[in-house]
Amino acid sequence: MWIALFLAASLASRVAAVQQKYDRLDAQRLVPMLTEVIRFPTVQGDDEARVAQKQWLEKTARQLGLEFRDAGLIAEVELPGPPGAPVLGLMVHGDVVPVAVDAWTFPPFTAQVKDGVVAGRGAADDKGPMVQALLAMHALCESGIARTHTVRLLVGSDEESDNKDVKTYLESHKAPDYTLVLDSNFPVVVGEKAWNSLTVTADVQPRPSDLPYVVSGLAAGLATSIVPDQAVLTLRWKAGTPDWAPLQDQLFDAKMPAGTRLVAGAQKDVLQIVAYGKSAHAGVNLEGGRNALVALANAVDGKLPPGGATDLLAFARMAGQDLYGTGLGITDRDPLWGRYAVNVATIKRAEEPNKFTLTINVRRTPPRTGAQLKAHLEQVVADFNRRTGASLVAGGFYDDEPLAFDPRGKLVRRLLAGYGAATGTKNPKPAISGGGTYAKRLPNSIAFGMWFPDKPYPGHDVDEKNPVADLQKGTRVLIRALVDIATGPRIVEPFKP
Repeated sequence: MWIALFLAASLASRVAAVQQKYDRLDAQRLVPMLTEVIRFPTVQGDDEARVAQKQWLEKTARQLGLEFRDAGLIAEVELPGPPGAPVLGLMVHGDVVPVAVDAWTFPPFTAQVKDGVVAGRGAADDKGPMVQALLAMHALCESGIARTHTVRLLVGSDEESDNKDVKTYLESHKAPDYTLVLDSNFPVVVGEKAWNSLTVTADVQPRPSDLPYVVSGLAAGLATSIVPDQAVLTLRWKAGTPDWAPLQDQLFDAKMPAGTRLVAGAQKDVLQIVAYGKSAHAGVNLEGGRNALVALANAVDGKLPPGGATDLLAFARMAGQDLYGTGLGITDRDPLWGRYAVNVATIKRAEEPNKFTLTINVRRTPPRTGAQLKAHLEQVVADFNRRTGASLVAGGFYDDEPLAFDPRGKLVRRLLAGYGAATGTKNPKPAISGGGTYAKRLPNSIAFGMWFPDKPYPGHDVDEKNPVADLQKGTRVLIRALVDIATGPRIVEPFKP
């Protein structure tokens, strides 16, 4: 008993020493550093921004007394331990999801600091955790406490898009002995649902109809993992003098779901119908979104001529019956994993002429496999076609599988205990996440923060924001974990009890 008490007291003393260094040297740097790194628009395809951010990361790391190495799609920032020491990894991503600039109340890559909040694309996902990791490592370095581990921060560059960075990195680099992925929820994530998607493609050339207008355009959503906050349907009057008033009256009478609204404006022979909602992370905060695409599909039900666009909207309406896949015949429930999360995400023009594709993101739980889900959803599409006369073509992505950890594992129990000690939480429970992280791709890694469980996750939101108090609190939780692991003995078989 006395040995356990001594070890606990020793750990508490080391944690206090590092936190004192953080409070004195680093706490005031957090907000300025985060506002600096938000300015890089590191969306998919902007290589100039990616390179500029990597240069910023190198300069910042060296200013903090940390080592920097360019490993291609991944950058390494390191606090060395003794020769031959085990490596504790931290992993974040520096890329961000796309933005609909017009929907934001300020330029998304010009950070706003107001009322105790840092706002801007990446403030929560995942540039905030990047800055938190850098400063926690610096505080540990400056404390002078002997380290038993090397601490290595890995900064990925395409987590929100192609997901090639880890695969490429592992071709020439060894993974850390164990890694904390700072891109999800506290206290520690023991289950990540599978990331799957269903696509349905339709030919949208007009079919014969008695209605005096045809569908000439349809678009919705930014990305598969974002709840769409805008959906646009364009109609064109076929011949003669347009009279949009009866249809506009019907649209304005449509009852819209809470948090959504509909705007319809005519210009000569064209009527544009726009539904607005609220974006949110489709895996972590689906309930916080308001789906504009589903709202549009419901508003125009029974008001459109037959054709592929109408079929896509009808399928979106069916799939968006709720957030859990009931409209797709998915009713799975699990006491640990909960239910599926289903986001009717985008409608975009396909590569083939006159064809558009609806994409639906499905976050799947065990025990159903990807192959089983694929077969089920293809049957749903076939049944829809038979019932409605549509000719939708099914496709999608089903290769991802859930990731699960034993809640009794050594590292899980250490992280839970550390989170409880750092936050004063009694008996914290591990989390299940609908969002997939690098933990699925980097061996021996597990998601640990940096978002608190009592707050809705704002990543992927319009006007994405992160409270300064939570940034500081999260950094202190991370410091507790760093000191516990990086100044303690190697954890043998960390994911086993």
